[in-house]
Amino acid sequence: MVNGVRLCKRVLVTLCLAFCPAVIATDATAAELKVLSGGAVKAALTELAETWGRETGNRVTITYATTGASLQKLAAGEPADVVVLATEAIEQLAAKGTVIAGPKADVARVGIGVAIREGAPKPDISTPEAMKQTVLAAKSIAYMDPSKGGTSGIHFTKVLEEMGIASVVQSKAVLVDTGFAAERVATGEAEIVVHQISEILPVKGVSLVGPLPREIQKVTIYSAAVVTKSDAQEVAKAFIASMMAPGARARFAAVGLDYRE
Repeated sequence: MVNGVRLCKRVLVTLCLAFCPAVIATDATAAELKVLSGGAVKAALTELAETWGRETGNRVTITYATTGASLQKLAAGEPADVVVLATEAIEQLAAKGTVIAGPKADVARVGIGVAIREGAPKPDISTPEAMKQTVLAAKSIAYMDPSKGGTSGIHFTKVLEEMGIASVVQSKAVLVDTGFAAERVATGEAEIVVHQISEILPVKGVSLVGPLPREIQKVTIYSAAVVTKSDAQEVAKAFIASMMAPGARARFAAVGLDYRE
C-alpha cells in the first residue's frame, strides 16, 4: 500500500513537471489585443471575440465608437492592434500608414433602416417620397449625431437636406452620441429611429419597419486592418482571419451585417 502511494506521488510529480511549464508558457505568450471598432458590428463582433479568445487563450478588448470618434482616438495615439471601421476610413488610415496596407478584409455590409416602438402601426417608407412624409409626420426622430462622426447620422442628414426638410426635422430630432439610437424609441423618447439595421435588431421593444428605399440608402462596408504600431501583428492577423471564417460570416449575417438589396 505504501509503495502504491509513493508510486502515485511520483506519477503526479512527473505529470506536473511535464505539463506545468506548458501552462506557464501559454499564459506568458498569450496576447492582449486591443480593438477599435465602429458600433455597427458590435452585435456579432463581441461574441466572436469572446469565442476566439476562449479557443486561443488570447484576450481581446474592444472599444466601440463612431467611425469619427475612432479616428480621433487613433490620431491621439490611443493604442490599438486591430481596427474595424468603414472601408473609407480604413483606406484613409492605410494612406497615412496608420494601418498595414494590403488586401482589405471586408467583414460586414450594413444598410440603414427605420424602426418604431413594438406594436405601433408601421409607416410607409417604400419610396423616398413616402419616407419624407413619414419623417414629417413623426413627432420625434432619433438618429446619430452627425457631428460625432456617426456614419448613419451623417448620411441621414444629407438625405434630409436633399429633401429640403432638414430645418423641420432638426426641431424634433433626438440626437444620439453613441450606442443604439433605437433605445430612444424603446424608452418612448422618440417615435421613430433611423439607424444602421445591425444596431436596431438587438434592441428589445422596437420593430424594424424596413431598410431605407434604395434611392436614398447607404450600404456601408466595414473592413478590418492591423495597426502598424501593433506589437502583436501576427496575432492580430489571426484574429482578423477568424472573422472571415464561414461560421463567423454566418453570425454576421444573422444579425443584419450582410445587407443585400
